[in-house]
Amino acid sequence: MSQHVIVFDLETVPCVETLARLHGRATCSDDEAAEILGDKFPKLPLHKVAVLAALVAERVDGVWRIRSLGAPHIGDRTESDLISAFAARVDALRPILVSFNGNGFDLPVLRYRAMVNCIATPGLTSRPYFKRYDQAHVDLCDELASFQSNAKAPLDDLCKMMGLPGKPEGIDGSKVWDHIRAGRIQECANYGETDVVNTYRVWLRYELFRGAITPAQAADSEADLTAFITSRLAERPHLAFLVNECP
Repeated sequence: MSQHVIVFDLETVPCVETLARLHGRATCSDDEAAEILGDKFPKLPLHKVAVLAALVAERVDGVWRIRSLGAPHIGDRTESDLISAFAARVDALRPILVSFNGNGFDLPVLRYRAMVNCIATPGLTSRPYFKRYDQAHVDLCDELASFQSNAKAPLDDLCKMMGLPGKPEGIDGSKVWDHIRAGRIQECANYGETDVVNTYRVWLRYELFRGAITPAQAADSEADLTAFITSRLAERPHLAFLVNECP
């Protein structure tokens, strides 16, 4: 079993350049892209990675300990750099990948966008991450529902049912493009960080359920997460509700 886990989550916006190529145009403005797309959910290759949030944890003496948490974004780096850096970290650690709806969205978007941008990302195939039923990648949305669409539950609902704070107020994935167009990309990055923390907590419960960790190890892993967040609240105040509202 890998001694590292990377919990990851993408926040995306429509890629106007790719949309223009698809429709035979030289250029395409945001407003034109919005008109073309209307209310339709864009095809996955048309999703540009705007934020790539990731939490890295290492198992030490049976307890999962947080090594890093971040959400780099296209306000500071190019999309290619975001994808390349993430793939390089995966290649270095060969971790278990954990996501929520990663099979249906995050992983295929990463593959499509790597190909659109002509990026070599061998780390993403260093283990069978794209093989649906392999435990190299645990998509909690699929896993907990036994791959049945009628058994799936939203991440926010799952967290709250488990007594966890869940998602922050005022933003969700559907608002990311509007926020970024309004110059509020850091809020989207902050939201991505809360999403991977929520996903990680649900994964710890799943690990406890299946006997991969003991109740004491689960409690110590949660305590480590709380300590990690608490020690960084001065520069990450958006995470405060995740520890202040926990039972």
